[in-house]
Amino acid sequence: MTRETRPTEPGEQESEKLPTIPEEMAVLPLRDTVVYPDQVIPLVIGRERSIKLVHEASEANQLIALVAQQDPSINEPSPENMHKAGTVAAILKLFKMPDGSQRAFVQGLARVVIKQYTQIDPYFRAAVEPMVEIPSSGVTIDALVVTLQNSFHKLSELSPTLNKEAGFLVANIDDPGRLSDTIAANLNLSLTERQELLEMADTKTRLEKVTYYISRELQVLELGNKIQSQVRDEIGKVQREYYLREQLKAIQKELGEADDKTVETQELRKKIADAKMSEEAQKIALKELDRLSRMAPGGAEYTVVRTYLDWLIDLPWSVATQDQLDLKLATQILEEDHYDLDKVKRRILEYLAVRKLKSDMKGPILCFAGPPGVGKTSLGRSIARALGRKFARVSLGGIRDEAEIRGHRRTYIGALPGRIIQGMRKAGSHNPLFMLDEIDKIGLDFRGDPSSALLEVLDPEQNHSFSDHYLEVSWDLSKVMFICTANMLDTIPPALRDRLEVLNISGYTEEEKIFIARRHLLPKQIEAHGLKPEHIPFPNEGLQEIIGSYTREAGVRNLEREIAATCRAVARGVAEGHTDSVTITPEKVAEFLGPARFFSEAAERVAESGVATGLAWTPTGGEIIFVEATKMKGSGKLNLTGSLGEVMKESAHIALSYVRARAHELCIDEDFDRTDIHLHVPSGAVPKDGPSAGIAIATALVSMLTQKRVKPELAMTGEVTLRGLVLPIGGVKEKVLAARRAGIKEVILPQRNRNDLIEIVQEIKEALTFHFVERLDEVWSLAFETPLVAEAPQAVEPAPRMIAS
Repeated sequence: MTRETRPTEPGEQESEKLPTIPEEMAVLPLRDTVVYPDQVIPLVIGRERSIKLVHEASEANQLIALVAQQDPSINEPSPENMHKAGTVAAILKLFKMPDGSQRAFVQGLARVVIKQYTQIDPYFRAAVEPMVEIPSSGVTIDALVVTLQNSFHKLSELSPTLNKEAGFLVANIDDPGRLSDTIAANLNLSLTERQELLEMADTKTRLEKVTYYISRELQVLELGNKIQSQVRDEIGKVQREYYLREQLKAIQKELGEADDKTVETQELRKKIADAKMSEEAQKIALKELDRLSRMAPGGAEYTVVRTYLDWLIDLPWSVATQDQLDLKLATQILEEDHYDLDKVKRRILEYLAVRKLKSDMKGPILCFAGPPGVGKTSLGRSIARALGRKFARVSLGGIRDEAEIRGHRRTYIGALPGRIIQGMRKAGSHNPLFMLDEIDKIGLDFRGDPSSALLEVLDPEQNHSFSDHYLEVSWDLSKVMFICTANMLDTIPPALRDRLEVLNISGYTEEEKIFIARRHLLPKQIEAHGLKPEHIPFPNEGLQEIIGSYTREAGVRNLEREIAATCRAVARGVAEGHTDSVTITPEKVAEFLGPARFFSEAAERVAESGVATGLAWTPTGGEIIFVEATKMKGSGKLNLTGSLGEVMKESAHIALSYVRARAHELCIDEDFDRTDIHLHVPSGAVPKDGPSAGIAIATALVSMLTQKRVKPELAMTGEVTLRGLVLPIGGVKEKVLAARRAGIKEVILPQRNRNDLIEIVQEIKEALTFHFVERLDEVWSLAFETPLVAEAPQAVEPAPRMIAS
């Protein structure tokens, strides 16, 4: 029984009928090929089963089914590995090749669907049925046909694998299904895409899909042609430029003129000679210049070498400023720019004096350590002006990469020298005053340790031959005067700190701030806001109100900010037409700056028992702290809160142990085993540590247990021991200034800190009453409003004392 693929249309010639398709036929597996109806294609037959199949089919003049494998890599496919649709084909010619394989020319006839495989050996046979195609017609189909014909014609002109005759052949095909199959057979499609088109029975859908594929291939070809055209144009341009340059060289040679590159090389050679480099640097510069002269100007390496030479030439190898050795003039300049800071000024004048006597001395390496806003950075500029030197400043805050100091090697893209060499180039002198700002804030990560790189920079025994990774030549830093600034010294590595001569700069008193404001801040801000002195009279009362109620700092930075805010308020009135002067009284300060931000909290905090005022040192200056104690029924535990460090917790346990040991003598009737004690140090979010709050903690405990109040205007600082001794502490000047700012009248200090008062200015000494103690008993006799009733302690033999650092 046979079936027709499709009925004959009316008027169709009998010769155009398709051959009858048997219900069962042999199936030839194809590896990487899909055959379409009407397509004539050669097939290489190599597998034994396939050779047997085509040989028998050819002799019997039988049709075969061509079906693609799902996985082309399988040598002996099973029925499960075969696609479900294929093409009925006739074997037109069969050739035997020398290697034993067969080459067959086949012609696709019609689409078929594999229903079931009926034979596996010696080759596949299967029951098939023709695929019922869905014909389409109409305007849309006509448009798709025209579009496909035009696109394929264009593709045949662009594609190197298609000849133009293929385009004309397609133009003569009117049948939409045949057109889509013919074009699909000539497109560069994957096996999956070809099989997908073969399995499409709807002619319209197949036409649309082929239209998409041919458009995609056209885009790829057009883009490829565009790229090739650009490459050809670029190559032609380069060849043309080369030809013209060679002609230009020949013309210049005939005229006796040099080309641009030769002129540039000669100019660079002259600049190298004029720079008066070291012998090592000049040798390397001339070597690089010879390399540059042999390079093409358009090459990537050309720019790298040229940039390197520019850096070598621009550095101040032989440029130096003459130090201003007039000590009186230097003193005058330092006094004009900064108030107080006598220790720093004295050290600079000592350097000038020695420099006057010995001209070849090395530059000092100083470190100004102090709270923010006291004038460390501006002091560096003032010193440079007093010495007559150029000033260079580098901020080290947040630097984490060693290359920021030493530079990057030239193998890296965009490499540059480190900040030291960049600063020297910017200064334009090889003996400037070089300020390394915020040296205590250098970071550390996987890219290296910048502080280790600074060891060579800041060591007078090594910095005469400092090596930058970018320059790779020695640079002499021994004539440079280095000044570092830091807020705290603890974060500076010991090896680096050992190379620094540290000068501590403490905060200012209220009187000093008023003097600085009148001498420097007020004139600066009045001029900056376009005012005149008569517009804004500023009595001392107004400045005192700003200092006491709107700023609480060791320096004057916030003071200048508040003065600027006041000047802006007055400037607005002047701009609006108010010509009357505005005297800055405390009332006007409150009007311009709003409610007061700071108050004297000492009196309020110690208005009840169990509270004592202590003094603390911070990187931003001194501060007062409050130690609060309370008790409750419990099991004898000591609770500590307020973000206390381990040392401060130990001080609290020592103070409690001493108070418990002296409870009978202090007339304290308390069952400590059934009482919990809670100590708190506000502010809770700020970390606190150190032993200097020991006597304040002990005093707060005694105040709480005896219900006696501590004097409201008294503060104390000192380390306590289990024997009741008061040991010395640090940061006395900062703590005393904090006590003065907070309205404290009396200060208790360890006896061994008496000599530290030498650094305190006389007006502070006169404004405060100082008590120096050696034991806790002396502290308690001074701290309470009413005398503390206590039995006399038993005599204790003097024991050797350890001096605390």
